[in-house]
Parts: sequence; C-alpha cells; structure tokens
Amino acid sequence: MKNSVSENSFIIESDEEDVEKDLNKGGGDGNDSDSSSYSTENPPQRKPSSYNISWPQSYRQSIDLYSSVPSPNIGFLGTSSLSRLSSSFLSTSLTRRHTPEALPSVTKPLLQEPEDEQHQRRSSHTLLPPLSSRRSSLIKKDSKVSHEVPSRNCSFGQSVFNGINILCGVGILSTPYAAKEGGWFGLSVLFLFAIISFYTGLLLRSCLDSDPELETYPDIGQAAFGTTGRIAISIVLYVELYACCIEYIILEGDNLSSLFPNAHLNLGAIELDSHTLFAVLTALTVLPTVWLRDLRILSYISAGGVIASILVVLCLLWVGVDNVGFHSKGTTLNLATFPVAVGLYGYCYSGHAVFPNIYSSMANKNQFPGVLLACFGICSLLYAGAAAMGYTMFGEAILSQFTLNMPQELVATKIAVWTTVVNPLTKFALTISPVAMSLEELIPSNHTKSFLYCFFIRTGLVLSTLVIGLSVPFFGLVMSLIGSLFTMLVSLILPCVCFLKILRGKVTRLQAALCVTIIMVGVVCSSFGTYSALSEIIKSLRG
Repeated sequence: MKNSVSENSFIIESDEEDVEKDLNKGGGDGNDSDSSSYSTENPPQRKPSSYNISWPQSYRQSIDLYSSVPSPNIGFLGTSSLSRLSSSFLSTSLTRRHTPEALPSVTKPLLQEPEDEQHQRRSSHTLLPPLSSRRSSLIKKDSKVSHEVPSRNCSFGQSVFNGINILCGVGILSTPYAAKEGGWFGLSVLFLFAIISFYTGLLLRSCLDSDPELETYPDIGQAAFGTTGRIAISIVLYVELYACCIEYIILEGDNLSSLFPNAHLNLGAIELDSHTLFAVLTALTVLPTVWLRDLRILSYISAGGVIASILVVLCLLWVGVDNVGFHSKGTTLNLATFPVAVGLYGYCYSGHAVFPNIYSSMANKNQFPGVLLACFGICSLLYAGAAAMGYTMFGEAILSQFTLNMPQELVATKIAVWTTVVNPLTKFALTISPVAMSLEELIPSNHTKSFLYCFFIRTGLVLSTLVIGLSVPFFGLVMSLIGSLFTMLVSLILPCVCFLKILRGKVTRLQAALCVTIIMVGVVCSSFGTYSALSEIIKSLRG
C-alpha cells in the first residue's frame, strides 16, 4: 500500500500522476512542500457522501482496519512520549463520530459534476472521485483520527491476501466435523456455496457501480431500502461479528484445556475447571486490547491468519502421514444432521461484509472478479482438503475442531494447537472494534462522561461474549447457527435482494431467475440449518 503515515499526519495518495502535477501547478511556488497550499491545521473539509450521514458512520473505517493491513511505515501505537502513549487508549474522540467531518478519511465527497463526466464514471469500474475531489484527497489529514484507513490503491495481490485472510478463518477447523455431519455428499454443498458466494460477490460489485457514492455494505442497504435498510443490514453484520468473538472464546477454552487438562482454580466455593479457567483467562487477556484506540499493530499480526490456516492444514497432513494414517471410509450421506453441515459450510464463506471495502480500495477495480475467483478457489481447496483429511483420519470420532483429535504428544499437534490459540487472540479486538465503535456513535458527543461510557461499552462486550461462550460451549453447533442464520443472509439472500432492488429495470431475465433461485436456496438452507442447530444446542444443554 502506498499511503505514507508520519508521526502527526498521513496522506491518502492518488495513483494518477496528472492529478499530482496539477496540484503542484496550483501550489504557486512549485515547492516540494505542500504546506504552502494546504495547511495541516486547517485542511479543507470534504463534503460527506449522502450515504454516510446515517448510523453507522464508522463502518468503513472499522471494517477497513479489520480487513486490511495498513502501511508498513506505521509506528507502534504512536511515539514513546507519555502524551502520545496515553492517546493510544480510549479517549472522548472515539465517541465524536456523529458528524461526517469527524471521519474525514472515510467519507467520500458529494460533489456535483458535469453529465459527461458522470457518464464516464458510471461506465468505468474505477469509481474515482472527480478531479477536484481527488485533489482534496491528497491533503494531509490530522492524526486525531484514531483508526487510519488503508490507501485506496491496493494491488491485485494485496486484495487477494486480504480476501483470503477474511474467508479462511477458524471455520477451517470444523470442516472435517461438517464432513461427518453431512457425509461425503455434503462436500458438494461446500463447492456449491463457493460458486454462489462468488456470484453474489459480483452482484455486490454491480450494486456499488450503480452509484459512485456507494462504498460499503450498509451503503448498498440504504440505496436499496433507505435508512431502514442501512440500519437493518448493519445490525446483522455487527451481530455476526459479535458472534464470531463468542466463537473465539469457546475455541480458546477448548484448545488450551486440551493442552492443560488438569488445570483448575479454586476460589472458595467457586471451582473453575480447565475449560472455564482458560475461557476466563482469554477474556482477561484480550480485554486490554479492546481499550486501545490504535489497533494497527494488531492488524499486522492478524494478517498472519492466512499463514496460520495453511500451517494448521499442513500439520494435519503431517500427523496423517506420519502417525494416524488415512483409513476411515466415512458415510456417503447423513440426512439426520445434514442441515448442521450446511450451516458449517455456509460459515466458511462469510466474507461479503468486507468485499465492498476491498473493492473500493482496489487500484484497478476491473480485477475484482479475478480477486474473488482466487480467494474462493484457494479457500475452497483448503477447506475441502482439511475436511477430507480430517474425516478419513478420525472418522466418526472427529470432534468440532480437528485439533482436539490430533495426538497431543506430537510436535505437529503442538504447532497446530498453539497456532490455533494465538491467531484468535490477535483478531478479537479487531473483530469486536466495529461493534464497539457503532455503539459509541450513539453516545452524545458533548456528554461529560463519554470516556467512561466507551470504557464500559467495550468491557461489557468482552464480558458478555465470555458469559455466552461459557453458557453455550459448543463450538461446532454455534458455528452452524451463525452460518445458517447470519452468513446465509449476508452472503446469499441480501446481495440478490439488493441487486434486484437497486438495478430494477436493468436486470435481465437470466439474472432475475438466478437471483430468485439463490434467494430460495438461501431461505431453505437458513431455515433448516437454524432449526437443526438450535435443536442440537438445546439437546446438548439438557444433557
């Protein structure tokens, strides 16, 4: 990425040299320094997009941080001075996001332009702002914005990396369990969802291209159904992120307790077993990270999720070849628990909330179909490979996370488990941050106790994920519920509904038929999957 971030300011750079030359001409003296034309103290305010004046205004900012790696020039949480160190933590500026001016780096200008220029922009996939707007995007922005946005000129490779990092997460641990629940025939559902999700990703792109001001999934919801659509879609996306944090708590408790099964703690009348103890310790570990204002350092570490997923699959292969072997034949089809498998496979492709942000950040937006194809192709191979290996290795004894089946005394197992443990710890704060920022927007900006409210909101979110994770400690079933209830809605149903609504009158019969078919498939899978997952959870709670 090409944005340069200094100690006190950062620049959003354009990839068009003619714009920069035009800026130099307008500077008067032609000096290299741009301070003569634009003051860092009083930069011109860009007009906000009409799609970014309703709640949540922080979506683009928070999701960009969650999904992208910022410039490598960024330092560790500011300078070493006491004042900058203190600014790394929550401050009242976190709550002052109610006006678009508070987020200058994430809002897009609303500037009227000639009809011929509008036609040129709508017929192109670059979606660059008009010339005058791009000039304003080159000015230095004050560093008071707590979470800086990555440059909007990501290469093809960077976009693919970010996409895989979002798609290929903890869901890969449960693909062998999904193979057991659905049988070998269930793998066809995995590839079917990959094809459908690829197509619906392209539908989101078409929705974004319909209006240059659209940049995020909530923007698409607002374009389709007004403010109500924006709020409804945002709530669904935020609840999905919150549910993923619950999965992280369950995951940490399961894997750490497998490493240290005899760990326990007695606090008078309260006795914590190993699973509960490690879940509590996980919550306490991630709690300070969610208080941070600047999460850029975590975004670097969490970007290793791609490497972590590949490493875990390689460790599974290592154990299979060197120790366990591939001997189980498995079953062809398991109708009784097939809906649970559908939810698990659906969870594997829960990246649509971020795809619009990746698209908006690309330098060459014509490459977006190739980015999606690469992301879904690579992730599908990893998912299918893990599912086939895990199921043939452990058969019907496979657990909700294949790391729990691997022999604990092996080096490969320890590598896989510790990789599984460390990765969610780095992603927890980034995943919960969009939810926290959206809630902080609702605090009155002039409230004298806004700092305390921010502190309690973020602390409450972490503690609530701990309580729910301990109450429903079923990793696979909770994942199936999330995949059936939220991912089907976000990845299958809503893209088709928004596409038909926004581009009505321009949709061909074939497109309309495909969209209606996908909506029906999504509704059926979501209904059966949600019912089956809830039934299994209730049955497990009753013992």
